[in-house]
Amino acid sequence: MSVASEYILYLECDDQKGKFMDFESKWVALAITGDLKALTAIVKEYSPRIYNLAFRYMRNKEDAEDVLQESFMKMIHKINTYKGNSSLYSWLYRITTNTALEKLRKKHPEQFLLDMDTVDYGSHGSSSLVELPHYDKKDIMAVDFQAELNSLLNELNAKLRIVFILRDIEGNSVSETAQILNLSESNVKVRLMRARMFLKERLSANYLERV
Repeated sequence: MSVASEYILYLECDDQKGKFMDFESKWVALAITGDLKALTAIVKEYSPRIYNLAFRYMRNKEDAEDVLQESFMKMIHKINTYKGNSSLYSWLYRITTNTALEKLRKKHPEQFLLDMDTVDYGSHGSSSLVELPHYDKKDIMAVDFQAELNSLLNELNAKLRIVFILRDIEGNSVSETAQILNLSESNVKVRLMRARMFLKERLSANYLERV
C-alpha cells in the first residue's frame, strides 16, 4: 500500500468515520504522491499565514521571505511524513518556527548563548506568570500602540521573543510552546516571565509619560 493510500485510509478510519475527507485532506493525499497542482494549492493557501508568522519571528521582510521559502521547501520534501495527527497548518507552523529558530541562531548567536533559563521559576513566590498591564481595547487597537509594541519586540532578545510570540500572540499553551521549541515547561515559563517583565516595564513607562 502506498503512503498516500495509507493516509487516506487513516483519515477514513479515524474520528471522521463515514464522512468524506475535507478539502485540505484531499490536497494532502495528492501532495504526498508528488502532485504539483496539490503542492501549489497548499503553498498558495497557507503562504499569507506562514509569512505573517515568519515576520513576527524575524522582524524584517527579507528574512521573513527566506523563512517562508525554506519552510515550504521543507514541507515539500517531508510531506510524505505527515500523518494527519494535527492540522496541516499546525505541522507547517512547527516547520516554520524551527526554520526561524535556525536562522535566528545563526544571525544572533550571542542571544542564544546567554544563560536565561537557570532562574528557579518557583523561587519567585508565585504560581502565576507575570501579567502584562491592562489596556483598553481602543488603546490596543491604536496604530501607535501596535507600532510601539512592534518596536519593543524588535528590542527583545530573540530567545525570549520566540516564546512570547508563541504563547501570548499565537495563543499556544505553555505545554504546546514547550513541545514546539523542545524545551521544558519551566524554561518556557522563565523565558515568558522575562519577556513579559521587559514589555510590562517599557509599555507602562511609556504610557505613564503620556498621562
